[in-house]
Amino acid sequence: MSEIDDYIAAAPEATRERLTAVREVLLRCIPNGTEAFRYGMPAVMIDARHGLHYAHWKQHLALYPIYRGDEQFEAVVGPYRAKTDSVHFVHMKPLPLDVIELIATALAARA
Repeated sequence: MSEIDDYIAAAPEATRERLTAVREVLLRCIPNGTEAFRYGMPAVMIDARHGLHYAHWKQHLALYPIYRGDEQFEAVVGPYRAKTDSVHFVHMKPLPLDVIELIATALAARA
């Protein structure tokens, strides 16, 4: 079992489903992405510097880093921004997989 599998297995049951869904979206949308465990959280890396990290917290699931995009990108992603470089998806709301796909696809296109 990998560190990522351990991380997901240790999460609360409902959160495990969300983490697994995010993992699947990132691996699908980032061609040739490689999984890593960095900074205490799972990531799908494009190269040594570029990738998306994801983590669960008590109230939300987060993706890091999320760079600023064009106006159309920010119209979709902006409502989820918590800080300059992260987005938060609160556990009490459905997980917007389409937004996560947009973020992952945009990152893959930048690399």
